[in-house]
Amino acid sequence: MQISQKQGNDDFATMLNAYDCPAILVTPEYQILASNQRYLESYGSIDLSQAAYCFKVSHSNDVPCEQAGQACPLFAACASGKKERALHIHHSPRGKEHIDIEILPILDHKGEVKYCVELLKSVTKTNPKIGNNEMVGASPAFNQLVENITRVAPTDASVLLVGDTGSGKEIAASAVHLASSRKDHPMVILECSGLTEPLFESELFGHTKGAFTGALYNKQGLVEVAHGGTLFLDEIGDVPYELQIKLLRLIETGTYRPVGSKETKSADFRLICATHQDIFAMVERGEFRRDLYYRINVFPIHIPSLKERKQDIPLLTKTLLQRIDQSGQYSVTDCAIDLLKKHDFMGNIRELRNILSRALVLSNTPRIDRHVIKTCLDIDREISGDNQATIDLKSNELKYLKKLIDSVDGDKDKAAALAGISTRSLYRKIQ
Repeated sequence: MQISQKQGNDDFATMLNAYDCPAILVTPEYQILASNQRYLESYGSIDLSQAAYCFKVSHSNDVPCEQAGQACPLFAACASGKKERALHIHHSPRGKEHIDIEILPILDHKGEVKYCVELLKSVTKTNPKIGNNEMVGASPAFNQLVENITRVAPTDASVLLVGDTGSGKEIAASAVHLASSRKDHPMVILECSGLTEPLFESELFGHTKGAFTGALYNKQGLVEVAHGGTLFLDEIGDVPYELQIKLLRLIETGTYRPVGSKETKSADFRLICATHQDIFAMVERGEFRRDLYYRINVFPIHIPSLKERKQDIPLLTKTLLQRIDQSGQYSVTDCAIDLLKKHDFMGNIRELRNILSRALVLSNTPRIDRHVIKTCLDIDREISGDNQATIDLKSNELKYLKKLIDSVDGDKDKAAALAGISTRSLYRKIQ
């Protein structure tokens, strides 16, 4: 008795239902033979009455991914005969989503790949920081970042985030935490810059009443607050050398003592550190302990600068505008986007957000054009005196405010809005 193609596809679909995530069965020639119920619920039905190919269904491509310049886990699995994995952007009823793709090859009696099971796990849906557009992008550099976060998040490995100021290290740390098994417990942040030894110990470990002058009550340390969750040490490279041994002891033993206490407490947290510095170079110069470096650098993740992902600027611009002004009425012209792409963005995404905030104030229409963006960029150049976009408001405040007022033809309300202060504060600062 001959089995029809439909019956065969139904049998395949029944077998795929054993997987608890969306799954499809694909041939080495990229043709989809069947899908399970979870796939239908997430992505809709596939018309299998005629040949359907995964690159067309998932990406709307006319050629396989490896021919379109993307990594193709199916192609890799057919070549290796082993499980392969990659992060792709797929079309879905909800729009574009980052999908973690796992390919499981099925071999025939000769050891050759006959079919492949493709498992699809949505990173966008499972990670709030990505799903709610806290992290935005589609460039190769951004996709690599998302893939690294997706891989390390379910583990308890210590993570070291390395990237320029303003590139989004804290958001990446939060994404790791929220995709981990510790997401229901707090993520506690300690900014390490400028901490003295007593303050570092007091903040991290807590103190007892009377432990030192000014200790008027018992204080719970951040390590204790982070119990069961994540401890995020921002700018770890700024921890003075003499304090690094105390941090190393905490990581190695999982124990600590509040300042002024003889009681030893246990610590249960996932460690994430971040820095804009070259920590290994600091180790070589004797400025950072080598043993501490290897403790925090279990899984390093590079946070790409905006210069490394300029193709994300249109998407970032659209998303940032929606966050700054939730009315949704503002947009940026293509010519203005081209101008932004040519900018260096020394301040990264933070600088892009500032420029767009400034543009909303200066634009007379909801359509932000090239002239407005150029004016916003010129303000930074005039105030800084060069092409460096990061402004030191504390040391150049008066000069900054006066040039800002000049740039908007003396309109102090606009100048105050651009500076992020009230008009009353502006008057007080310039008097």
